[in-house]
Amino acid sequence: MKKRWHLGNIAGIEIWFRLNSLLLSGLLWLIFSGAAVLWLNFSLVEAIIVGGTAVLLHWISDLCHHLGHAAAARHAGYPMEKIMSWYVLMSSVYPKNEPPLHANIHIWRALGGPIASLLLAIIAGILLVLIPSERTIASALASFAFWENFVVLFLGAFVPLGFTDGSTILTWWPRRHEPH
Repeated sequence: MKKRWHLGNIAGIEIWFRLNSLLLSGLLWLIFSGAAVLWLNFSLVEAIIVGGTAVLLHWISDLCHHLGHAAAARHAGYPMEKIMSWYVLMSSVYPKNEPPLHANIHIWRALGGPIASLLLAIIAGILLVLIPSERTIASALASFAFWENFVVLFLGAFVPLGFTDGSTILTWWPRRHEPH
């Protein structure tokens, strides 16, 4: 059985999806569907639709986050090679033979993802204002997209966990004024 799949390229960036991410997507679907039944009082069919669509929104949001990194990296002149799923998140992969880069380039590339996620959160927030506030599938999904992008992929990106954008920024921030 394949442990990862090449899903294609976007703007020259390879997109890869791992088996563990596929399996954990099933668990996310179950969790999101259960939440839709318990907290939103959706029927089982509605909850399954909302849960599955929320999983898709999760991966699309994370992909957009990393495409934000890719855009910043390309703008900085040191582009990314691929985006790889990693359990329930994705990871940006840069060339192994990349030369040593200035701190400002690392910081700029790290900020690209949170900026993209903030933009998606704003779009989802506008949708929340435009969609009636009743507990509908559309409002539930717009709400999910807002919170996913704002809390998980924007604010969460700055939490220094060792693998996050916040860790990259903390590592390189003290060196940002060093000569190139």
